[in-house]
Amino acid sequence: MALLELRNVWFKYPGMEQYVLKNLSLKLKKGLIYLITGPNGAGKTTLIMVAAGLLKPEKGEVFFRGKPLYEQLPGARRYFGVLFQNPEAMLFNPTVFDEVAYGLRQILSDPNKVYERVKETMGRIGLSSKYLSRYVHSLSYGEKKLVAFASIISYDPEILLLDEPFTNLSEEYREKILRILLEMRDNGKSVLIVGHIADVPTKYVDEAFYLNKGHLEALNIESS
Repeated sequence: MALLELRNVWFKYPGMEQYVLKNLSLKLKKGLIYLITGPNGAGKTTLIMVAAGLLKPEKGEVFFRGKPLYEQLPGARRYFGVLFQNPEAMLFNPTVFDEVAYGLRQILSDPNKVYERVKETMGRIGLSSKYLSRYVHSLSYGEKKLVAFASIISYDPEILLLDEPFTNLSEEYREKILRILLEMRDNGKSVLIVGHIADVPTKYVDEAFYLNKGHLEALNIESS
């Protein structure tokens, strides 16, 4: 059984005549990395938001663990880690510690456990504890991306939905994110990356798809 499934999904934004997603179906299983690529404006970010339950399709259904996702919200959100392309859209706490701790505070009542998990997460992404007191606005773009990534992996989600996680990053930061994604895949997590093929280490991708004009097609990345 798929961990997450989009089944015959249709979606368009209010006031628009054209559908962004048209009869789209997708299954994400545990322990696999998926890639969705396609031209700019194809609806890749919209697909992520529908998959995460942030947007509800006009027709069709999203299933999580075999049951309709929208019937499991908001509780099911803790199992989803969503990373948007622009880290500025995600970072809204003053310090790095508060940012990484935000999601943890929703599920852990002990402040000491929150602190220890934040430190552990920072170590995983390769940023020292000296960053914890840094103001988010003072970070570089790459550091903001890593902190945004840390804020979602800190609570150990089952599904990662990542919007261009490697774009505009140095090789060092790309390697940090990739290492953690491979760890999470090996621990049975499901990882969906949307982005351009040139930015993604495709040799680690298990299944790839091409999104264009609302439709999703299987993609052979070895010949792309």
